Amino acid sequence: MAEQELEIKVKALEDQVKTMGNQIKSLQILLDIEEIMKLQRAYGFYLEHWMFQEIVDCFSDSPDVAADLYPLGIWKGKEGIIRYFGQHKEYNPEFLHQIMQLSPIIHVDPDGKTAKGRWYGYGPIADPHGVTADELLHSGTYEMEYVKEGGIWKIKTLAWRVNYIATPGKGFVGFDREAVFGPKINFQGREPDVVIKGKSTAYPSGYIYPFHYTHPVTGKKTGEDELNSKMGF
Repeated sequence: MAEQELEIKVKALEDQVKTMGNQIKSLQILLDIEEIMKLQRAYGFYLEHWMFQEIVDCFSDSPDVAADLYPLGIWKGKEGIIRYFGQHKEYNPEFLHQIMQLSPIIHVDPDGKTAKGRWYGYGPIADPHGVTADELLHSGTYEMEYVKEGGIWKIKTLAWRVNYIATPGKGFVGFDREAVFGPKINFQGREPDVVIKGKSTAYPSGYIYPFHYTHPVTGKKTGEDELNSKMGF
């Protein structure tokens, strides 16, 4: 009888340890998600005034780091990140790039060292040129990859797809997308490592940026690939 009681107590302790282990793991995931959200939101605030060094410091030093800005191109490695974001190194108080980081869905991978996230980016852009300025309202979708280095979460891959672009007083339905995505783009010394030729993803293309996660209720893959193929993507 004493031996049976001991076995019951040992089993109960093992169950408690297992439960505590799962709770600790769940807590760590929540802490990781919170740190990733702080990273992404900080990136958005730095982007507002194009704070070059602060933006670059958000990215990993991994050779796999990249900025994928379809259909403009892909900038690879930390040097590519520096080249792309270096276009506004000199601070201009009239420049505004207020892309708010919204509606995050973040999944930390089982290894606890990598993660993926999906965000909306939305806000106004003002790019002054002498006495005039380009004024736009941007809406887009981010699909992000993150990596934990030395206990700190950093951006590994930033991928951006435009949902729509609006001009003041005109709205987004009639916007001339060729002005932005056409062949006359001037990269101004920040040429991508990979030039991408493709359709604009902006409204009214019907394009749905593929989700990095399955449906939260059914667990099934969603149907964006099929819908995108019908739209020619």
